[in-house]
Amino acid sequence: MPTAKISALGCYVPPRILTNDDLSKIVETNDAWIVERTGMRERHILDAGLATSDMAVAAACAALNSRGISASEVDTILVCTVTPDMLFPSTACLVQQQLGATRAWGFDLIAACSGFLYGLTTAAQMVKTGSQQKVLVIGADTMSRILDYTDRATCILFGDGAGAFLVEPSTDENFGFVGHLNEIDGSGAAFLNMPAGGSRIPTSHETVDKRLHYVKQEGQQVFKFAVKKMYELCNAVLRQHGLTAADVDLFVPHQANKRIITATTDRLGIPPERVIINLDKYGNTTAATIPLATRDALEAGRLKKGDLVLFAAVGAGYTAGAALWRWAY
Repeated sequence: MPTAKISALGCYVPPRILTNDDLSKIVETNDAWIVERTGMRERHILDAGLATSDMAVAAACAALNSRGISASEVDTILVCTVTPDMLFPSTACLVQQQLGATRAWGFDLIAACSGFLYGLTTAAQMVKTGSQQKVLVIGADTMSRILDYTDRATCILFGDGAGAFLVEPSTDENFGFVGHLNEIDGSGAAFLNMPAGGSRIPTSHETVDKRLHYVKQEGQQVFKFAVKKMYELCNAVLRQHGLTAADVDLFVPHQANKRIITATTDRLGIPPERVIINLDKYGNTTAATIPLATRDALEAGRLKKGDLVLFAAVGAGYTAGAALWRWAY
């Protein structure tokens, strides 16, 4: 049975940049405070009039161009996002139409910061069964639209962006999907969420006045869970396949906070030269962090064919996962 490989990637970030100094003019904060606590220095912000699907299409086009194929060859489109253009139709439908992917079906996948990792695993399983040949996995989020810029605990953390991987069959077992381990833990639902706008608390004047349509987070709770769970899942997926941290050529973690990443890698024993951290340039782009980080590692020459890559993420829900891939190009 063939395995699945990542055959192309593409990314997009909006040109407009919001620096820490810019934020200091909006909310009580400063560059030193933000850098010390998060490692972030700037983030990209999508212009008014544009939406998540626009970034998703740009990233998808970059991936398809890199592979040298047309959108009409894509079988499936998975859009991983918590900031869809609208609740329905799905953003996948909007992306399919804009791309001209006339043969494709697809859907949106909601798993917050773990979304892209879950989408990538879903794509791998589809390809491994032989039911799909070309699956486009897109992580895209316009987090700036759901941030309260009076809340310095959250508004400093996030940016906008998109990334896409193309997943295809691989007949060479030396390249492609190795394995994964995912979990969810609903006990964390209260610690990171957007309270209103769903069926439990429908939109009303009251919910808008109470600013309930913005990200709410209990930072310390999320931090502790993220470090613990990323370490546990990374360790477990490596053990499942008879591997150790020493076998990992590149660790690509979700880019939520530099302190989370360094605490996790210290526990795993992965040295800094085998870890990609790029949140200083983008902030936390939610579902887009892993493809953006992978793209930056590839462009910097830190990722090459045959490398064992460990992806990991923790997000609202809680959601969490780790996955191993042998890089194919």
